[in-house]
Amino acid sequence: METIVNQNKIVFKWTIISVITSIVITYIFQFTNIDQSSGIKYLSYIPFIVYLFLAQKEYKDQLGGYITFGQAFSTGFKYAIFSGIILAIFTYLYLTILSPQVFEKAMADAQQKLTDQGQLSSEQIDSTMEITRKYGALIGTFGSIIGSAVIGAILGLIGAAIFKNERPLFTTESDDPTVNDPTA
Repeated sequence: METIVNQNKIVFKWTIISVITSIVITYIFQFTNIDQSSGIKYLSYIPFIVYLFLAQKEYKDQLGGYITFGQAFSTGFKYAIFSGIILAIFTYLYLTILSPQVFEKAMADAQQKLTDQGQLSSEQIDSTMEITRKYGALIGTFGSIIGSAVIGAILGLIGAAIFKNERPLFTTESDDPTVNDPTA
């Protein structure tokens, strides 16, 4: 007899853990004045990747050690989509309400970079900055959802290839070690 495992419960658990971790990392970066353009910001992707794989592994474990490629991919992709949506909402709130000075600093840095490049006139730079101030947080929000989906699809495929372990076609209950094991 197969046990029913709720994939969404596992996905939501790891999504919440990931979102909390990302929020903590965001504020650590802000309070330690880590430059947003430094390479250290890429360290924040490590928890996202690790939690995606842990979600896939937990689902496999809950299924008795057997998981199809599609089930593993689905778990990773759902995790990425849900994490992306929740983090996009947090990012929008963070840049517009919670810490708008971070957005303004990024705007000032971008304006300085455009000025230093000297390829645009001051009117073009001002126009670009005006549009970015108006729509930048919103564009960033949708960009992060799409980026999370794309990265999640790639990582979900990698994790599915790693964790895939399909049940043999002619397995009986007596062949399944979890059925007769009283500790399982």
